[in-house]
This record gives sequence, C-alpha cells and structure tokens, in this order.
Amino acid sequence: MPRLDFTVEGVEPERFAVTPTLLFALRIQASQPIRNIALRTQIRIDPARRSYAAGEHEQLSELFGDPSRWGQTLRSFLWDHVDLPIPAFESECVVRLPVTCSHDFDVAATKYFHGIGDGDVPLSFLFSGAVFHDAPDGRLQIEQVAWSKTASFALPSAAWRTLMTRYYPDTTWLRVRHDLFERLGRYKRRHGFTDWGQALDSLIPDETREPAP
Repeated sequence: MPRLDFTVEGVEPERFAVTPTLLFALRIQASQPIRNIALRTQIRIDPARRSYAAGEHEQLSELFGDPSRWGQTLRSFLWDHVDLPIPAFESECVVRLPVTCSHDFDVAATKYFHGIGDGDVPLSFLFSGAVFHDAPDGRLQIEQVAWSKTASFALPSAAWRTLMTRYYPDTTWLRVRHDLFERLGRYKRRHGFTDWGQALDSLIPDETREPAP
C-alpha cells in the first residue's frame, strides 16, 4: 500500500460561491504514483487547545457551561464532513478542500466562531477513503486510507468573521418557530415597524442593552 501524508498549509475564502466557503490548501504526499483518491475528511474543532479571555466566557457558556467546569466540558466536536475526489498524481499534489460555513446559530461551530475573539481556532482533520494505485504487475489496486491519518491546523478566527461580513454585512440569521415568526410579524405590522430589527429592539428591556463605547 502507498504511504500517504497529509498537511494543511493555509486557508482562503472562496471568491465565487453561493454560500460562505473556506478553501483549505491540503498537500498530499505519496510514496508511489496514485491513480486517484476518493477522500473523505472529517474536520473537528478542538477547543481545549487554546486559552480564552474573560470576555469570551459568557459567549461560550451556552456551549460549554460554567467556566469552572471547562476542564471537563471543552471537548472536541464536529465541524463538517467533506468528500473530495483527488485526481492522479506522481508523488505529491495540493488540492483545495472546501468547507461550507454556516451562519445558523443553532449550529455549535457557528456559536463557537462567534463567541471567540482574536486568535486561532484549533482544527483537526481526520482522513479516510479509498486509494487507487497500480501494483508492481500493473493491476489496479484499491486500499483504504487509515483513520490514523490526521493533520492539525490553526485557523485564524478573523478568516471566519471576514467571510461572514462579506456574505451577511451587519446582519445575523436567527431561526425561530413558525408560530413565533407569525406572532412577531403581527407585532411588527401593528406597530408600524419597517424592519424586523426595529420590532425586536422594541422588545428588549433597556437594562440589557450594551452601553455605547
């Protein structure tokens, strides 16, 4: 079986995508020529591999509970699965691994990215799939990529925020039940508000508003 090594070397936003997408530069090195790889990648966030400022504690408490328990609750969690066909190469290649970024705040990864400030997000990439290559006698061989093949990467949190700002400038998506949406719509129309933000803002008690800097 060919020996494979995986390295994540960088990240950039996809410029022309319908949904917010980050492209990770993935280098694959092989000990012999490869026909192709049906690659499956699991991307996980490893929150225990970084420290947190006091201002981030409240933002992340919905995910991890009270900070006094973070020694037990900061567990790795799934961000995404990506299936990507890798074309033939001789000894190494660099491909772009697309990861779609959600702005849905019911998704744990979105809560985490939104809740942290500056710094990096520690990621783990776990690889599996099938490798197609030629045996010494020329016959096609199919092998499995072992789950032990992994790579780490520190994603700058600014990359996610910049991407969200590009797609959702000065806005945030909030998912609610249908009946609550209808009630809010009636409230908005009854009071003559021109947008949803005005309706929601009128319902927030003054004492919960952030003071102006």
